[in-house]
Amino acid sequence: MSFSLYKEPFDTAALRGALADGGCGGYASFEGWVRDHNEGQQVLRLEYEAYAPLALTEGERVLAEALDKFEISGAGCAHRTGNLGIGELAVWVGVCAPHRDAAFRGCRYIIDEIKQRLPVWKKEYYADGSAEWVNCAGD
Repeated sequence: MSFSLYKEPFDTAALRGALADGGCGGYASFEGWVRDHNEGQQVLRLEYEAYAPLALTEGERVLAEALDKFEISGAGCAHRTGNLGIGELAVWVGVCAPHRDAAFRGCRYIIDEIKQRLPVWKKEYYADGSAEWVNCAGD
């Protein structure tokens, strides 16, 4: 179980491999990618900023909660900071469990809580030259 922040692209295969468990028949993951639009505006790129000490502590807390709430065996989450282009991976969640239902539910819980609780801020840069800090807690 681990939560990480990365300033550069990260390897999801390595993170997934860390969850390998012979007792698990289910694995669920979520990847959040930078999209090219938001609320009617064409987005060119994003910038993420985080207050790392609190983000890491709260991220680990969310993973521990998921392990307590669901019958899962392992969980991990990684979030990018810095400048990201369209299509780049911004956040990854992986969960392994003996059965798929618990893996899906644990994965959903983690991404929802991460987006609500972590001190991570997102700035969108638009095609019209403007930029705006937006709420990360949206869908």
